[in-house]
Parts: sequence; C-alpha cells; structure tokens
Amino acid sequence: MIVRIMGEGQVRLADGHFTELNRLDDELLAEVEKGDGPGFRRTLAALLARVRELGEPLPDDSLEPSELILPAAEATLEEVRDMLSDDGLIPG
Repeated sequence: MIVRIMGEGQVRLADGHFTELNRLDDELLAEVEKGDGPGFRRTLAALLARVRELGEPLPDDSLEPSELILPAAEATLEEVRDMLSDDGLIPG
C-alpha cells in the first residue's frame, strides 16, 4: 500500500501493517472527537512515526496513487477533524 504524509512524500508499506495502523487511527479519531489536544498530538506523532519506521520511502520524483493520505506532523486538531470522515484516516 502507498501512503502519503502531507508535506513529506510517499512510503510503501506492506499490507500486513494495516491492523496496527488502523488501531492508531481509531485512537486518533476518538481523540479528535473528544477534542483531546494532547492525546491527538501524541497519537498523530505515533502514527506518523510507525509509517516512517515500517515504510520504504519512495523517490521524491515518484508520484504513485496514494491509498492513504495522512496529515503532516504539525497539523492541528481542527485541520485533521476536517480531513476525517466517519471511517477515520485509514478506511476500515
């Protein structure tokens, strides 16, 4: 699966990581819904860190269709709230 982190680029992730990333996405969604700023910041950082750690960065000149688009690390709770649907960032 190809994941884009806004402002950073794309990474290729094995589909086997979907469950772990979806768990973090569920946490992030709950924190956004509650307006939990510190929890949101912590979980967004954890989600992005795992994607970076588990993924293989694609070359900067590569532009493949992204299956997932994640917010930038500095995104605000309000910006992410606008990005989310009922399914979160990662479709279930």
